[in-house]
Amino acid sequence: MRETFEMFGDLGYMLLDAAAGIKPALLSGRGTRQGWHNLWTQMNRIGVESIPIVCLVMSCIGAILALQLGPQFARFGFVPYTADAVALATFREMGPLVAAVVLTGFGGAAIAAEIGTMVVGEEIEAMYALSINPIRFLVTPRILASMIMMVCLTATADIAAVFGGMLVSSLSLHIRTLQYIHHTVSSLSVGDFVSGLIKGAVFGLLIGAIACFLGLRVTGGAEGVGINTSKTVVMTIVALIVVDLLFTTVFFYLGF
Repeated sequence: MRETFEMFGDLGYMLLDAAAGIKPALLSGRGTRQGWHNLWTQMNRIGVESIPIVCLVMSCIGAILALQLGPQFARFGFVPYTADAVALATFREMGPLVAAVVLTGFGGAAIAAEIGTMVVGEEIEAMYALSINPIRFLVTPRILASMIMMVCLTATADIAAVFGGMLVSSLSLHIRTLQYIHHTVSSLSVGDFVSGLIKGAVFGLLIGAIACFLGLRVTGGAEGVGINTSKTVVMTIVALIVVDLLFTTVFFYLGF
């Protein structure tokens, strides 16, 4: 229990240091241009390169939801409302959660392995020797990139899922494309879209923070890198599901 509280405390201190490093790294001070370049690089590695796999997974999930829900609505003569169910499930829950899980395996594990390898190679100690803050230089841009790209990936995942559901509905459930789009737009509100984006930003924070934290805690050489990389994936997915439950509960009681 004490080790768990110590871990949360260390993670909190790392996040405070990372937040304090935003202004000197990106807005003012020496090396600002390098800070922006580092941020763009991480955004490309973490987010842009994961867009194809997110689109593939979410379009398949949208198609699965349509195939599963369509026959059930058909029993009551409400086949067109399949679009409503797919849109609500995607925008409020499936879009941000599935995109976060994909990003955990695609980007979170890579971040932990990269920083862990730097720890094993004593590159972190070399940064301290050169008066370079590794939190500002390594952690801050990766956490910011994870948050920004998770918001973008959430929106991309929503569109991909709607497209997959629309394609299957038009081919198998005989729902016209314009009818599907009309039901999708009419069933959604601004709150549905915003709640998914809020979840995406927080999920991105979790992915970047846990990956960087466990990467910096690597011990034991190459074996330790592998162990902490596996821990990153497991702990992040568990944290994502728990936080998603908390968000859903709060939104439910707030009527959001």
